[in-house]
Order: sequence, then C-alpha cells, then structure tokens
Amino acid sequence: MHRKSYDTVTEAMTALKKLGYTTDFSLMTEKECIICHETKTELSPDDFKIDDFYRFDGDSDPGDEMVVYAISATNDQLKGIIVNAYGIYADNTASKLVKKLNTHQKN
Repeated sequence: MHRKSYDTVTEAMTALKKLGYTTDFSLMTEKECIICHETKTELSPDDFKIDDFYRFDGDSDPGDEMVVYAISATNDQLKGIIVNAYGIYADNTASKLVKKLNTHQKN
C-alpha cells in the first residue's frame, strides 16, 4: 500500500474525513485519554489504535510543526483525527501522552 502524502494539515484532515475519520478528538492529558467534546466520548490508549499519522514541518515557523493522527476505536465503532503540535512549542504533558500513544501503536 502506497502511503499518501499531503502538503498541509488541512489537506490531510479533509482527505481523512473522506475516508471516514469524522470524529474530532482532542488530547485530555489530565485523564491520559483522548476525547470528542461534541459527544463526550473518551478513549484511553487501550481503547484505540493509530492507523496512520502525517507529520508537517514548519519550514519558516517552528510553531507550524504539527502531526495529524488517524485514530480508530478498537471496537471499530469510531474513527477520527487528532492534530497535535510537536517540537519546541509542544506542550510537554501532551508530548508525553503522544509518546505513550506512539508506544501503544507499536504494540
């Protein structure tokens, strides 16, 4: 399978939504989970997997360094997206959660 690349975060999100990744998740670091604020659905790292991710480097602005994650619930009932910063502007707590998620992905 050829991995698609995207030029912008918006382009990646639009394409993933067309593939069924329609839930917008946020990191909830105080609970070590991700959450959909619209439905109040919370997923712990054991409740989802990372299907794919796309990293965007900020060539001119380090604040533009972002990762878009394509997420699926392990029960296959929910698919969505998380967008998170990395690099020097990333929140350390969020970075720990993303590291945990990345470790979970390898299992």
